[in-house]
Amino acid sequence: MIYWFILMIAGLFEILWATGLKYSEGFRDPLWSVITVIGMIISMGGLAFAVKQLPIGTAYAVWTGIGAVGTAIAGIIFFQESRDPWRIFFVVLIIVGIAGLKYVSPKV
Repeated sequence: MIYWFILMIAGLFEILWATGLKYSEGFRDPLWSVITVIGMIISMGGLAFAVKQLPIGTAYAVWTGIGAVGTAIAGIIFFQESRDPWRIFFVVLIIVGIAGLKYVSPKV
């Protein structure tokens, strides 16, 4: 159970660093550059910890899925990106995929 929890936290830090890339303006903003790099380190470290017990394919798909969904939502909220219903539909499909992978994975 702790491995799934750490994987979810790592996914949240992926959202942080992916969003931080936008705010860092190509690593020209020092504060956001540092936040982005710290987010990357924590995110990758959490993924590395999680794959000690979770299947790599599942863990990586869940990690990137959390990051993709969260970053898409952050884009809508912070950067006024499209709220097109089809875009939302496909983000929901990613969420369904994440939940499905968690459901069919071995219980750890």
